[in-house]
Amino acid sequence: MTDDLIRRGLSRRGLLQTTAGLIGGSMLPAMPAFAEDKPIGTYPAGVSGSTAFIGISVPRTGTYAVQGEDELKGYQLAIEHINSGHELIKKISPKTSKGVLGKELKFGVADSAAKPNEAVQAQQRFISENKAIMITGGTSSAVAVALNKLAQREKVIFVCGISGSNDTTGKDCVRYGFRQCFYGQTAAAAIGPVLVKQFGKGKKVAYLTPDYTYGHTVTKSMQDFLATAGWTTATNQVAPLGAPDYSSYLLNVANSGAEILINVNWGHDAVLSTQQAKQFGVLDKMKLVVPYQVPFIARETGGLMQGVYAATDYWWTLEDKFPLAKLFNETFEKKYGYKPEWGAENAYISFAHWARMCEEAGSFNPPDVIKTYEKGEPLPSFVGDVHYRAEDHQCVRPVVIVRGKMTQHMKNKEDYWEVVEVVPGEGLMQKPDAFGCHLGDYT
Repeated sequence: MTDDLIRRGLSRRGLLQTTAGLIGGSMLPAMPAFAEDKPIGTYPAGVSGSTAFIGISVPRTGTYAVQGEDELKGYQLAIEHINSGHELIKKISPKTSKGVLGKELKFGVADSAAKPNEAVQAQQRFISENKAIMITGGTSSAVAVALNKLAQREKVIFVCGISGSNDTTGKDCVRYGFRQCFYGQTAAAAIGPVLVKQFGKGKKVAYLTPDYTYGHTVTKSMQDFLATAGWTTATNQVAPLGAPDYSSYLLNVANSGAEILINVNWGHDAVLSTQQAKQFGVLDKMKLVVPYQVPFIARETGGLMQGVYAATDYWWTLEDKFPLAKLFNETFEKKYGYKPEWGAENAYISFAHWARMCEEAGSFNPPDVIKTYEKGEPLPSFVGDVHYRAEDHQCVRPVVIVRGKMTQHMKNKEDYWEVVEVVPGEGLMQKPDAFGCHLGDYT
């Protein structure tokens, strides 16, 4: 059966052909297709048997590979939990028994390498050859925007994994796309007041910005917010994704007269640029801020995050505040041997929300599932109840502000960050039409 589901040669990068087997229990009998519904996208053909196929694309090579692997583990754990009817998934999607609507989930994984073309080609094959009923992944906002367009064209729901660009649910939003994580504008609105309180008004800032939609929108959001406190931009150094050497950019930063360095880079780029900033002496005379970060940067930069303020989606010590976070941390660490990062948390909860929407709709029919998201009902998550806005399909969720712990205050080897504040999402977000979102049609 697996050989029939996943064909050979799905991409020139070599698709990792993997499926989630039935976890515990025996396979449920096939359910009839929803014959009364009109075909749309891969529905109902993709769910006419006893299984439903999901296409996953994450960067497994390149500058975002570490985050991609962490994100993938979150997807795999969610699928395992859905197929087995695990207690955690049932707390998020109470109607889930085993599988989604009785269908065992199968999946295929593609290495996007954070390149839009790679992701689109792989997901197109998942749709065409495996009748994927949903596609997911991300990590790069350029990939997320490209998959938005694919999803709308093919009428297959895309649940975005990680994407920090305002554009994903802004000017590039689509009816068939949904995003759970926070993004540039909400990051700026959450961390901006903390920075002004900590450092004062009228500061001069140098920015390190990756040259694509994520970098540009996060930097602009930070500039716009901080301008209200009289902060000015001394220089904005824009570097390509995956730059191996930041020396020329850091030289300009060092000579800019800035008092604060805001590093918008992400993944390995954030690690490399921060390490080189230390080598160039930049961090000896400027305060460092990371407005959109993944926790692993503290581990990889060898102490350079101590005392640094950052905004993030999730940090494992939130388990002290949110019971579902504690259960997630325990099950994840038991399976993978480390505390979950933001990518894994984000992947798991966004996948669990999709399963719930299908169960609530009582169908995989895309318009039905979309309209269930658009009801905007409160949903459990690892950071409290959240909901999706009907107007732009953005999840309204808090942003977590953290500060790097000093070594002497770390309780264990993974205790890198102190949670300073969990800022409610409702007061952070721009109006739904502020970034030009027009969702498009259902059919």
